[in-house]
Amino acid sequence: MTNYRKLIIWQKSMDLVTLIYTTTRIFPKEELFGLTSQIRKSAISIPSNIAEGSGRDGIKDYLKFLNIAISSLFELQTQIEISKNIEYLDDIQFNKIFEDTRELERMIVSFTNKIKENK
Repeated sequence: MTNYRKLIIWQKSMDLVTLIYTTTRIFPKEELFGLTSQIRKSAISIPSNIAEGSGRDGIKDYLKFLNIAISSLFELQTQIEISKNIEYLDDIQFNKIFEDTRELERMIVSFTNKIKENK
């Protein structure tokens, strides 16, 4: 379908993964297999599904994987909110990540809508 590496949504989601990994390094070691792992998996799922969908045969499959990417993004937003509530993230860290996820959310939704319009 497309070269996913050229997609801004893929590039921004890769930047988000990097931010998540660097930020979660400060989480308590006992969370390594709990919240830290879950947050990282959700973040990784976003660009992975954008890439996988672009390699599928047909618009329907592409939209399915973009939907999975946005679902993972919502999962990540919930997990960083939990991290803030239990004081693993301060307000500045939370706001930076949350604003990045909101921007990516708008971009993925817009991209999905454009694909639907051009079907």
